[in-house]
Amino acid sequence: MPSNPANSDLPAAAEASAEAGLLDALQHQVAVFARRAEQTRLGGVGQARNSMDRAAYLLLNRLDLEGPMGVKALAGGMGIDSSTVTRQVAPLVDSGLVKRTSHPEDGRAVVLALSPRGLARLEEVRSSRRELMARVTEDWSEEERESFTGLLTRFNGSLSELMGAASEAGPAS
Repeated sequence: MPSNPANSDLPAAAEASAEAGLLDALQHQVAVFARRAEQTRLGGVGQARNSMDRAAYLLLNRLDLEGPMGVKALAGGMGIDSSTVTRQVAPLVDSGLVKRTSHPEDGRAVVLALSPRGLARLEEVRSSRRELMARVTEDWSEEERESFTGLLTRFNGSLSELMGAASEAGPAS
């Protein structure tokens, strides 16, 4: 039976259509996740629920994990500009969650550090968010939790790299 050249493109077209469908489903689920995250602010449960905005949580968490640092280093590590960090840190300093201190090696430079009050508040919020994650995934196996965490970490890293490359390239002409 002679082959029909028009039929040779069918597997490739079907594969492209399946990939497009999968990517459409992925972008839809990411959009739904973003909405759910914003609705709950993934704030946890109990009294700490919705009690700390995302920017504050990320800043406090980075200072806790990496130690005191300057605005420029904090901004670079978070992939945002220094003016944004300065604006976001100001209320944290005013509320006593973050303190400004002199750089240990260069007394003229200022570094931001998590205060004892900031650490206590961060731990309260972490505990609440941990409980939320436990509830959301209570019927998941440990392997499923690890797999999801690994894939989400990889997804966020890829997205961050792509956005970093796009911002370095500048506006499209």
